[in-house]
Amino acid sequence: MHSPILPSLILCLTGMLIGCGKPVTDPVSTLADPGTHSSRHRQSLDMIRTSPDRTSPDGTDALQGLIYRPGYADDVRLDGIEILLESNRERLIRTTRQRLSRTEDPQWLEAYCDWISKQDWSEPDEKKSINEALVSSWGVWWPVWTKEETRPEYQALVEINGEDEVIPLVFEIFTESNKASQQGLRNRCWELLHRLGKRGELIELVRATTDESGNAMMVDLKAAADDFGTVPYNREEILWLRKLRQPERQAFWDEAREAVRDVPQSRRPDMEIRDLAVVVAASKHRPELLVMSKDDLYEQVDSQTRNLKHYYESEPGLPTDGNRRERLRTHRSLLTWGDLAAISIALEALSHAPIRSHLFDYADRDCDDKGTEYGGIIQLDEQGRFELREFLPKIRHNDRRFNASQQMFDAGYTAIYHMHFHAQRYGNSRHAGPGLGDLNYADNTRTNNLVFTFVDEDTLNVDFYRHDKVIVDLGTITRPGSG
Repeated sequence: MHSPILPSLILCLTGMLIGCGKPVTDPVSTLADPGTHSSRHRQSLDMIRTSPDRTSPDGTDALQGLIYRPGYADDVRLDGIEILLESNRERLIRTTRQRLSRTEDPQWLEAYCDWISKQDWSEPDEKKSINEALVSSWGVWWPVWTKEETRPEYQALVEINGEDEVIPLVFEIFTESNKASQQGLRNRCWELLHRLGKRGELIELVRATTDESGNAMMVDLKAAADDFGTVPYNREEILWLRKLRQPERQAFWDEAREAVRDVPQSRRPDMEIRDLAVVVAASKHRPELLVMSKDDLYEQVDSQTRNLKHYYESEPGLPTDGNRRERLRTHRSLLTWGDLAAISIALEALSHAPIRSHLFDYADRDCDDKGTEYGGIIQLDEQGRFELREFLPKIRHNDRRFNASQQMFDAGYTAIYHMHFHAQRYGNSRHAGPGLGDLNYADNTRTNNLVFTFVDEDTLNVDFYRHDKVIVDLGTITRPGSG
Protein backbone atom coordinates (compact mmCIF):
# COMPACT_ATOMS: atom_id res chain seq x y z
CA MET A 1 0.00 0.00 0.00
CA HIS A 2 1.34 3.43 -0.95
CA SER A 3 1.27 6.10 1.74
CA PRO A 4 -0.66 9.26 0.75
CA ILE A 5 1.81 11.31 2.79
CA LEU A 6 4.77 10.93 0.40
CA PRO A 7 3.11 12.44 -2.71
CA SER A 8 1.78 15.32 -0.61
CA LEU A 9 5.23 15.95 0.81
CA ILE A 10 6.77 15.93 -2.67
CA LEU A 11 4.17 18.39 -3.92
CA CYS A 12 4.80 20.66 -0.91
CA LEU A 13 8.55 20.62 -1.39
CA THR A 14 8.14 21.20 -5.13
CA GLY A 15 5.95 24.21 -4.42
CA MET A 16 8.53 25.60 -2.02
CA LEU A 17 11.31 25.17 -4.56
CA ILE A 18 9.24 26.80 -7.27
CA GLY A 19 8.44 29.67 -4.87
CA CYS A 20 12.10 30.13 -3.99
CA GLY A 21 13.14 29.96 -7.63
CA LYS A 22 10.62 32.47 -8.96
CA PRO A 23 12.34 35.68 -10.06
CA VAL A 24 11.89 38.72 -7.84
CA THR A 25 10.01 41.43 -9.70
CA ASP A 26 9.51 43.91 -6.85
CA PRO A 27 12.63 43.82 -4.65
CA VAL A 28 11.49 46.54 -2.25
CA SER A 29 8.17 44.86 -1.43
CA THR A 30 9.85 41.46 -1.23
CA LEU A 31 12.47 42.77 1.21
CA ALA A 32 9.82 44.52 3.29
CA ASP A 33 8.08 41.19 3.93
CA PRO A 34 9.86 39.35 6.81
CA GLY A 35 7.93 36.18 6.00
CA THR A 36 9.60 35.79 2.61
CA HIS A 37 12.35 33.19 2.29
CA SER A 38 15.87 34.49 3.02
CA SER A 39 17.06 33.55 -0.46
CA ARG A 40 14.54 35.97 -1.94
CA HIS A 41 15.61 38.63 0.56
CA ARG A 42 19.20 38.19 -0.65
CA GLN A 43 18.10 38.37 -4.27
CA SER A 44 16.17 41.55 -3.49
CA LEU A 45 19.20 43.13 -1.85
CA ASP A 46 21.34 42.34 -4.89
CA MET A 47 18.80 44.16 -7.07
CA ILE A 48 18.36 47.12 -4.67
CA ARG A 49 22.12 47.63 -4.34
CA THR A 50 22.37 48.84 -7.97
CA SER A 51 18.90 50.35 -8.25
CA PRO A 52 17.65 53.91 -7.66
CA ASP A 53 15.03 52.28 -5.41
CA ARG A 54 17.56 52.11 -2.59
CA THR A 55 17.10 55.86 -1.97
CA SER A 56 13.33 55.95 -2.49
CA PRO A 57 11.10 56.35 0.62
CA ASP A 58 9.85 52.76 0.31
CA GLY A 59 13.34 51.43 -0.31
CA THR A 60 14.76 53.30 2.67
CA ASP A 61 11.92 52.05 4.87
CA ALA A 62 12.52 48.45 3.83
CA LEU A 63 16.25 48.76 4.51
CA GLN A 64 15.93 50.47 7.88
CA GLY A 65 13.31 47.89 8.89
CA LEU A 66 16.08 45.29 8.83
CA ILE A 67 17.44 46.88 12.01
CA TYR A 68 14.40 46.10 14.16
CA ARG A 69 11.72 44.06 12.39
CA PRO A 70 11.72 40.38 13.42
CA GLY A 71 11.95 37.53 10.96
CA TYR A 72 15.17 38.24 9.03
CA ALA A 73 18.39 36.23 8.93
CA ASP A 74 21.30 38.12 10.48
CA ASP A 75 23.36 38.07 7.27
CA VAL A 76 20.42 39.59 5.37
CA ARG A 77 20.12 42.31 7.99
CA LEU A 78 23.82 43.17 7.85
CA ASP A 79 23.94 43.20 4.04
CA GLY A 80 20.96 45.55 3.92
CA ILE A 81 22.35 47.79 6.63
CA GLU A 82 25.56 48.19 4.61
CA ILE A 83 23.45 49.47 1.72
CA LEU A 84 21.55 51.83 4.05
CA LEU A 85 24.84 53.14 5.46
CA GLU A 86 25.79 54.27 1.95
CA SER A 87 22.37 55.44 0.77
CA ASN A 88 20.95 57.14 3.88
CA ARG A 89 23.45 57.26 6.72
CA GLU A 90 21.32 59.71 8.71
CA ARG A 91 18.33 57.34 8.66
CA LEU A 92 20.45 54.41 9.83
CA ILE A 93 21.79 56.41 12.78
CA ARG A 94 18.36 57.75 13.74
CA THR A 95 16.72 54.33 13.54
CA THR A 96 19.52 52.79 15.58
CA ARG A 97 19.11 55.49 18.22
CA GLN A 98 15.36 54.93 18.41
CA ARG A 99 15.22 51.15 18.11
CA LEU A 100 18.33 49.48 19.51
CA SER A 101 17.07 49.48 23.11
CA ARG A 102 13.89 47.68 21.97
CA THR A 103 15.73 44.77 20.35
CA GLU A 104 14.29 41.45 21.54
CA ASP A 105 16.70 39.00 19.87
CA PRO A 106 19.98 38.68 21.82
CA GLN A 107 21.77 37.04 18.88
CA TRP A 108 20.89 39.92 16.57
CA LEU A 109 21.77 42.46 19.26
CA GLU A 110 25.20 40.88 19.53
CA ALA A 111 25.72 40.85 15.76
CA TYR A 112 24.54 44.43 15.25
CA CYS A 113 26.63 45.84 18.10
CA ASP A 114 29.66 44.07 16.65
CA TRP A 115 28.93 45.66 13.26
CA ILE A 116 28.50 49.09 14.87
CA SER A 117 31.85 48.74 16.64
CA LYS A 118 33.65 48.30 13.30
CA GLN A 119 32.30 51.46 11.62
CA ASP A 120 33.80 54.94 11.52
CA TRP A 121 31.86 57.26 13.84
CA SER A 122 34.43 60.05 14.00
CA GLU A 123 31.92 62.77 13.07
CA PRO A 124 30.92 64.23 16.51
CA ASP A 125 27.13 64.29 16.09
CA GLU A 126 27.10 60.78 14.66
CA LYS A 127 29.28 59.48 17.45
CA LYS A 128 27.03 61.13 20.05
CA SER A 129 23.92 59.47 18.63
CA ILE A 130 25.55 56.05 18.36
CA ASN A 131 26.88 56.31 21.91
CA GLU A 132 23.41 57.23 23.16
CA ALA A 133 21.92 54.26 21.30
CA LEU A 134 24.44 51.84 22.82
CA VAL A 135 24.10 53.22 26.36
CA SER A 136 20.30 53.23 26.15
CA SER A 137 20.30 49.61 25.02
CA TRP A 138 22.87 48.63 27.66
CA GLY A 139 20.54 50.10 30.27
CA VAL A 140 17.97 47.39 29.48
CA TRP A 141 18.70 44.40 31.70
CA TRP A 142 19.10 41.01 29.99
CA PRO A 143 19.35 37.70 31.88
CA VAL A 144 21.51 36.34 29.04
CA TRP A 145 24.53 38.39 30.12
CA THR A 146 25.37 38.05 33.81
CA LYS A 147 28.44 40.31 33.67
CA GLU A 148 28.26 43.87 32.39
CA GLU A 149 31.61 43.63 30.59
CA THR A 150 30.21 40.85 28.41
CA ARG A 151 27.36 42.99 27.13
CA PRO A 152 27.72 43.62 23.37
CA GLU A 153 26.85 47.30 23.85
CA TYR A 154 29.67 47.72 26.37
CA GLN A 155 32.14 46.03 24.05
CA ALA A 156 31.08 48.31 21.18
CA LEU A 157 31.43 51.38 23.41
CA VAL A 158 34.96 50.28 24.32
CA GLU A 159 35.87 49.92 20.64
CA ILE A 160 34.47 53.34 19.77
CA ASN A 161 35.56 55.35 22.82
CA GLY A 162 38.21 53.42 24.74
CA GLU A 163 37.67 51.45 27.94
CA ASP A 164 38.46 54.31 30.33
CA GLU A 165 35.85 56.56 28.73
CA VAL A 166 32.83 54.25 28.96
CA ILE A 167 31.67 54.91 32.55
CA PRO A 168 32.24 58.70 32.32
CA LEU A 169 30.26 58.60 29.08
CA VAL A 170 27.25 57.03 30.84
CA PHE A 171 27.36 59.78 33.48
CA GLU A 172 27.65 62.41 30.74
CA ILE A 173 24.66 61.08 28.81
CA PHE A 174 22.62 60.92 32.02
CA THR A 175 23.35 64.51 33.01
CA GLU A 176 22.92 65.98 29.52
CA SER A 177 19.61 64.28 28.70
CA ASN A 178 17.34 67.15 29.73
CA LYS A 179 14.50 66.91 27.22
CA ALA A 180 11.15 65.37 28.13
CA SER A 181 11.58 62.98 25.20
CA GLN A 182 14.77 61.67 26.83
CA GLN A 183 13.11 60.54 30.07
CA GLY A 184 13.45 56.88 29.09
CA LEU A 185 17.15 57.34 28.32
CA ARG A 186 17.72 59.03 31.69
CA ASN A 187 15.94 56.23 33.52
CA ARG A 188 17.99 53.56 31.75
CA CYS A 189 21.24 55.41 32.50
CA TRP A 190 20.21 55.66 36.15
CA GLU A 191 19.51 51.94 36.49
CA LEU A 192 22.67 51.06 34.55
CA LEU A 193 24.85 53.16 36.85
CA HIS A 194 23.33 51.37 39.83
CA ARG A 195 24.13 48.01 38.24
CA LEU A 196 27.69 49.24 37.74
CA GLY A 197 27.98 49.96 41.48
CA LYS A 198 28.04 53.75 41.10
CA ARG A 199 25.29 54.63 43.61
CA GLY A 200 27.61 56.70 45.80
CA GLU A 201 28.83 58.72 42.83
CA LEU A 202 25.23 59.21 41.69
CA ILE A 203 24.22 60.65 45.05
CA GLU A 204 27.13 63.09 44.95
CA LEU A 205 26.32 64.01 41.35
CA VAL A 206 22.71 64.70 42.31
CA ARG A 207 23.73 66.81 45.29
CA ALA A 208 25.86 68.98 43.01
CA THR A 209 22.84 69.76 40.81
CA THR A 210 21.52 73.33 40.98
CA ASP A 211 17.82 74.16 41.12
CA GLU A 212 18.38 76.21 37.96
CA SER A 213 19.54 73.16 35.99
CA GLY A 214 16.32 73.04 33.98
CA ASN A 215 16.06 69.30 34.61
CA ALA A 216 12.96 68.75 36.75
CA MET A 217 13.85 65.15 37.48
CA MET A 218 17.30 66.11 38.74
CA VAL A 219 15.77 68.80 40.95
CA ASP A 220 13.49 66.19 42.54
CA LEU A 221 16.38 63.78 42.97
CA LYS A 222 18.43 66.53 44.61
CA ALA A 223 15.61 67.19 47.08
CA ALA A 224 15.67 63.51 48.09
CA ALA A 225 19.45 63.47 48.41
CA ASP A 226 19.46 66.67 50.48
CA ASP A 227 16.48 65.85 52.71
CA PHE A 228 16.78 62.06 53.09
CA GLY A 229 20.38 61.29 52.17
CA THR A 230 19.20 58.80 49.57
CA VAL A 231 17.96 58.59 45.98
CA PRO A 232 15.75 56.11 44.10
CA TYR A 233 17.23 52.85 42.84
CA ASN A 234 15.27 52.49 39.60
CA ARG A 235 12.59 53.89 37.31
CA GLU A 236 9.69 52.83 39.55
CA GLU A 237 11.20 54.57 42.56
CA ILE A 238 11.93 57.70 40.52
CA LEU A 239 8.25 57.90 39.56
CA TRP A 240 7.30 57.32 43.20
CA LEU A 241 9.64 60.06 44.39
CA ARG A 242 8.24 62.52 41.89
CA LYS A 243 4.72 61.79 43.17
CA LEU A 244 5.91 62.58 46.70
CA ARG A 245 7.21 65.93 45.44
CA GLN A 246 3.74 67.03 44.39
CA PRO A 247 2.17 69.79 46.55
CA GLU A 248 -0.62 67.58 47.90
CA ARG A 249 1.98 65.34 49.57
CA GLN A 250 4.14 68.12 51.01
CA ALA A 251 3.03 67.35 54.58
CA PHE A 252 4.28 63.78 54.28
CA TRP A 253 7.57 64.97 52.77
CA ASP A 254 8.08 67.32 55.72
CA GLU A 255 7.33 64.55 58.21
CA ALA A 256 9.74 62.19 56.48
CA ARG A 257 12.49 64.82 56.42
CA GLU A 258 12.15 65.34 60.17
CA ALA A 259 12.03 61.61 60.94
CA VAL A 260 15.07 60.78 58.80
CA ARG A 261 17.19 63.14 60.90
CA ASP A 262 17.20 60.47 63.62
CA VAL A 263 18.48 57.80 61.19
CA PRO A 264 22.29 57.46 61.26
CA GLN A 265 23.81 59.15 58.21
CA SER A 266 25.74 56.01 57.30
CA ARG A 267 22.47 54.14 56.77
CA ARG A 268 20.62 56.75 54.74
CA PRO A 269 22.20 56.11 51.29
CA ASP A 270 20.91 52.52 51.34
CA MET A 271 17.30 53.45 52.09
CA GLU A 272 14.63 52.80 49.47
CA ILE A 273 11.65 55.07 48.85
CA ARG A 274 9.36 52.50 50.51
CA ASP A 275 11.36 52.99 53.72
CA LEU A 276 10.24 56.61 54.16
CA ALA A 277 6.74 55.78 55.43
CA VAL A 278 8.26 53.16 57.74
CA VAL A 279 10.65 55.75 59.18
CA VAL A 280 7.75 58.16 59.78
CA ALA A 281 5.74 55.44 61.53
CA ALA A 282 8.73 54.40 63.62
CA SER A 283 9.33 58.00 64.71
CA LYS A 284 5.81 58.10 66.15
CA HIS A 285 5.44 54.57 67.54
CA ARG A 286 8.88 52.97 67.91
CA PRO A 287 11.53 55.72 67.79
CA GLU A 288 14.17 53.37 69.20
CA LEU A 289 14.11 51.46 65.89
CA LEU A 290 15.65 54.41 64.06
CA VAL A 291 18.99 54.06 65.82
CA MET A 292 19.12 50.27 66.13
CA SER A 293 21.67 48.40 64.01
CA LYS A 294 20.43 45.93 61.44
CA ASP A 295 21.81 43.00 63.46
CA ASP A 296 20.09 44.14 66.66
CA LEU A 297 16.85 44.71 64.80
CA TYR A 298 17.09 41.26 63.24
CA GLU A 299 17.51 39.64 66.64
CA GLN A 300 14.52 41.53 67.98
CA VAL A 301 12.27 40.54 65.07
CA ASP A 302 13.52 36.95 65.24
CA SER A 303 12.65 36.72 68.93
CA GLN A 304 9.15 38.07 68.20
CA THR A 305 8.38 35.64 65.37
CA ARG A 306 10.45 32.51 66.05
CA ASN A 307 7.92 30.60 68.17
CA LEU A 308 4.74 31.73 66.44
CA LYS A 309 2.49 29.39 64.47
CA HIS A 310 3.25 29.70 60.75
CA TYR A 311 1.30 28.62 57.67
CA TYR A 312 2.63 28.37 54.13
CA GLU A 313 1.49 28.33 50.53
CA SER A 314 1.30 24.66 49.54
CA GLU A 315 0.24 24.92 45.90
CA PRO A 316 2.93 23.12 43.86
CA GLY A 317 5.10 25.25 41.63
CA LEU A 318 4.67 28.56 43.40
CA PRO A 319 7.90 30.24 44.52
CA THR A 320 6.52 30.30 48.07
CA ASP A 321 5.97 26.53 48.06
CA GLY A 322 7.76 25.11 51.11
CA ASN A 323 8.00 26.45 54.64
CA ARG A 324 11.62 27.57 54.46
CA ARG A 325 10.89 30.12 51.76
CA GLU A 326 8.87 32.24 54.19
CA ARG A 327 11.10 32.07 57.25
CA LEU A 328 13.00 35.09 58.48
CA ARG A 329 16.33 33.27 58.59
CA THR A 330 15.99 32.16 54.95
CA HIS A 331 16.28 35.77 53.80
CA ARG A 332 18.73 37.03 56.41
CA SER A 333 21.42 37.94 53.87
CA LEU A 334 18.88 39.84 51.74
CA LEU A 335 16.99 41.65 54.48
CA THR A 336 17.73 45.36 54.74
CA TRP A 337 17.34 47.56 57.79
CA GLY A 338 14.21 48.90 56.08
CA ASP A 339 12.75 45.39 55.73
CA LEU A 340 13.29 44.63 59.40
CA ALA A 341 11.89 47.99 60.48
CA ALA A 342 8.84 47.40 58.25
CA ILE A 343 8.29 43.98 59.82
CA SER A 344 8.67 45.41 63.32
CA ILE A 345 6.20 48.21 62.58
CA ALA A 346 3.75 45.66 61.11
CA LEU A 347 3.88 43.65 64.33
CA GLU A 348 3.31 46.88 66.26
CA ALA A 349 0.33 47.88 64.12
CA LEU A 350 -1.25 44.43 64.42
CA SER A 351 -1.01 44.59 68.20
CA HIS A 352 -3.68 47.33 68.16
CA ALA A 353 -7.20 45.93 68.59
CA PRO A 354 -8.92 48.53 66.33
CA ILE A 355 -6.68 47.51 63.43
CA ARG A 356 -7.36 43.81 64.00
CA SER A 357 -11.11 44.41 64.29
CA HIS A 358 -11.16 46.32 61.01
CA LEU A 359 -9.08 43.64 59.28
CA PHE A 360 -11.44 40.83 60.32
CA ASP A 361 -14.54 42.83 59.39
CA TYR A 362 -13.09 43.58 55.94
CA ALA A 363 -11.91 39.97 55.51
CA ASP A 364 -15.40 38.66 56.37
CA ARG A 365 -16.87 40.80 53.59
CA ASP A 366 -14.20 39.53 51.21
CA CYS A 367 -15.04 35.94 52.14
CA ASP A 368 -18.70 36.58 51.27
CA ASP A 369 -17.81 38.13 47.88
CA LYS A 370 -16.82 35.36 45.48
CA GLY A 371 -16.06 37.70 42.57
CA THR A 372 -12.78 39.26 43.67
CA GLU A 373 -10.19 39.65 46.42
CA TYR A 374 -10.30 42.76 48.61
CA GLY A 375 -7.39 45.02 49.50
CA GLY A 376 -6.19 48.45 50.48
CA ILE A 377 -3.42 50.20 52.38
CA ILE A 378 -2.24 50.55 55.97
CA GLN A 379 -1.11 54.06 56.81
CA LEU A 380 -1.03 56.61 59.61
CA ASP A 381 -4.08 58.83 60.02
CA GLU A 382 -3.90 62.56 60.74
CA GLN A 383 -3.39 61.82 64.44
CA GLY A 384 -0.54 59.42 63.69
CA ARG A 385 -2.57 56.30 64.49
CA PHE A 386 -2.44 53.14 62.38
CA GLU A 387 -5.31 53.04 59.92
CA LEU A 388 -6.62 50.52 57.38
CA ARG A 389 -8.07 52.16 54.27
CA GLU A 390 -10.29 50.03 52.09
CA PHE A 391 -10.02 50.18 48.31
CA LEU A 392 -12.44 47.82 46.60
CA PRO A 393 -11.24 46.89 43.10
CA LYS A 394 -12.84 48.68 40.17
CA ILE A 395 -12.04 45.70 37.94
CA ARG A 396 -13.21 42.30 39.11
CA HIS A 397 -11.72 39.12 37.63
CA ASN A 398 -12.13 36.24 40.06
CA ASP A 399 -11.91 35.30 43.73
CA ARG A 400 -8.16 34.67 43.55
CA ARG A 401 -7.10 38.01 42.16
CA PHE A 402 -6.92 41.54 43.54
CA ASN A 403 -6.75 44.46 41.13
CA ALA A 404 -5.54 47.63 42.84
CA SER A 405 -7.41 50.72 41.65
CA GLN A 406 -5.76 53.95 40.58
CA GLN A 407 -7.24 55.57 43.68
CA MET A 408 -5.38 53.03 45.80
CA PHE A 409 -2.11 53.70 43.98
CA ASP A 410 -2.55 57.45 44.47
CA ALA A 411 -3.18 57.01 48.20
CA GLY A 412 -0.47 54.38 48.50
CA TYR A 413 2.49 56.67 47.81
CA THR A 414 2.50 57.67 51.49
CA ALA A 415 1.28 54.32 52.88
CA ILE A 416 3.35 51.99 55.01
CA TYR A 417 1.95 48.85 53.33
CA HIS A 418 -0.20 47.74 50.45
CA MET A 419 -2.37 44.84 51.60
CA HIS A 420 -4.92 42.31 50.41
CA PHE A 421 -6.65 39.14 51.59
CA HIS A 422 -6.66 35.48 50.70
CA ALA A 423 -10.16 34.97 52.08
CA GLN A 424 -11.79 32.60 49.62
CA ARG A 425 -12.92 30.48 52.60
CA TYR A 426 -12.34 30.49 56.32
CA GLY A 427 -10.14 27.40 56.15
CA ASN A 428 -7.68 28.71 53.55
CA SER A 429 -4.34 27.95 55.22
CA ARG A 430 -3.06 26.04 52.16
CA HIS A 431 -2.84 29.39 50.37
CA ALA A 432 -1.20 31.39 53.15
CA GLY A 433 1.33 33.63 51.46
CA PRO A 434 1.72 35.68 48.29
CA GLY A 435 1.13 34.05 44.92
CA LEU A 436 2.95 34.71 41.65
CA GLY A 437 0.75 37.67 40.80
CA ASP A 438 1.36 39.18 44.23
CA LEU A 439 5.13 38.82 43.85
CA ASN A 440 5.00 40.41 40.40
CA TYR A 441 3.03 43.29 41.92
CA ALA A 442 5.76 43.78 44.53
CA ASP A 443 8.45 43.76 41.83
CA ASN A 444 6.56 46.31 39.75
CA THR A 445 5.61 48.70 42.56
CA ARG A 446 8.59 48.31 44.97
CA THR A 447 6.12 48.61 47.88
CA ASN A 448 6.03 46.95 51.29
CA ASN A 449 3.17 44.44 51.23
CA LEU A 450 1.08 42.36 53.62
CA VAL A 451 -1.24 39.48 52.73
CA PHE A 452 -3.76 38.18 55.26
CA THR A 453 -5.08 34.61 54.90
CA PHE A 454 -7.93 32.98 56.81
CA VAL A 455 -6.72 29.95 58.77
CA ASP A 456 -10.10 29.66 60.45
CA GLU A 457 -12.96 32.04 61.15
CA ASP A 458 -11.10 33.75 63.99
CA THR A 459 -7.49 33.51 62.76
CA LEU A 460 -5.59 35.29 59.99
CA ASN A 461 -2.08 34.36 58.93
CA VAL A 462 0.13 37.35 58.03
CA ASP A 463 2.95 37.48 55.47
CA PHE A 464 5.24 40.40 54.69
CA TYR A 465 6.74 40.53 51.20
CA ARG A 466 8.52 42.91 48.86
CA HIS A 467 10.37 42.92 45.56
CA ASP A 468 12.84 40.17 44.64
CA LYS A 469 10.66 37.50 46.29
CA VAL A 470 11.59 38.28 49.87
CA ILE A 471 8.76 36.79 51.96
CA VAL A 472 8.57 36.56 55.75
CA ASP A 473 5.74 34.82 57.59
CA LEU A 474 4.79 36.93 60.63
CA GLY A 475 2.60 34.32 62.31
CA THR A 476 -1.11 34.82 63.02
CA ILE A 477 -3.51 37.33 64.55
CA THR A 478 -6.81 36.48 66.23
CA ARG A 479 -10.19 38.17 66.04
CA PRO A 480 -10.69 40.52 69.00
CA GLY A 481 -13.22 39.07 71.45
CA SER A 482 -12.92 35.54 70.06
CA GLY A 483 -11.37 34.26 73.27
